[in-house]
Order: sequence, then structure tokens, then C-alpha cells
Amino acid sequence: MKICQVLIFSTLLFCCFKAKAQTNWQVKDAQINFKIKNFGSYVNGSLSGLEAIIEFSPENLAQSTIEASVKAETINTGNKSRDRHLRQDDYFDAVQFPFLRMKSTKIIREKDQFVGYFELTIRNKTQAVQMPFRFIPNGNEASFSGSFSINRRDFGVGGKSWVLGDEVIVNIEVRSQK
Repeated sequence: MKICQVLIFSTLLFCCFKAKAQTNWQVKDAQINFKIKNFGSYVNGSLSGLEAIIEFSPENLAQSTIEASVKAETINTGNKSRDRHLRQDDYFDAVQFPFLRMKSTKIIREKDQFVGYFELTIRNKTQAVQMPFRFIPNGNEASFSGSFSINRRDFGVGGKSWVLGDEVIVNIEVRSQK
């Protein structure tokens, strides 16, 4: 009988520790902005409608995970003609590949920030990316903000071009709540 009580107590303790160890953050608002050189100057754009599952605790990074997706059709550069073109086959092909996805594989702390190691999938092509980010808690709310760059051609977005740059700089800001 004593072993049974110890097992039950251990199980309850483990469940309580696990529940306290992670915080599930719900997205309240998100901004995903990017910039890429075109004809020698930067073109800015955004994606909207971020959906994410964020289980993050600075005290338990080994169990922290972030998964996020956004619809390719939400791309907006402020130019409707260009946006239609970007949604087509040779760029994002939003019909065949409707989502851009990120999934963390590891999160670590480096000095006053965190670094997320992610698998980024665009057009069904997955590449590893690192994103340094800041986490700023404020009661039941918190913000996450980070930036990373990718080579668009690694994902098959557009072809070789003399006028369009290969490097895309992506900035993400997420306001969340418990």
C-alpha cells in the first residue's frame, strides 16, 4: 500500500511540476514584416493572420516549443499587382502551398535574449533557421520579438534575378496573453 501511495504522490507531483513549468501563450496580435532589395532599393511587405502554439517558459527552455503558421495569400507589399504576382506559381504558389510554417527544434538563452532554432517551411521546402528573440513578460501578457534572414532561393521563391535580391530580412513581433 505504501508503494502505491508513493507512486500516486510522485505522479501528482510530476503533473503539477509540468503544469507549472510551461506557460501557454495565446496570440493577441502579431506583425510579420519583411524586406528585400528590388532594383537596388528595399521593398517592404508583411504577412498577416499568424496562428501559433506557444509553450514558453524562460525557466524551462528544454520543454519550450513554438509552432506558427501564416497564409501565403496574406502577403502585402502595398502594390496589388505585385502581390498577385507573388501569390502565383513562380513565387509563393499560394494555391498549392497555402501556408508558411515555423516549428522550433530547440530554444536556448544567450545573455539577455533567447535563440530559437526553427524548421522553416515555404513551398514545401524546409530549412533550418536561427532567430534571436526577446521575451518581455508583463503580468498575464508578454511580447516576443525577433528577426532572421533567409535566402529566398533556398525555398524556391522566384528564380535567378539580376534585379531582385536573394536575402530576405524577416521581423516578427507577437503580443500574447496567458
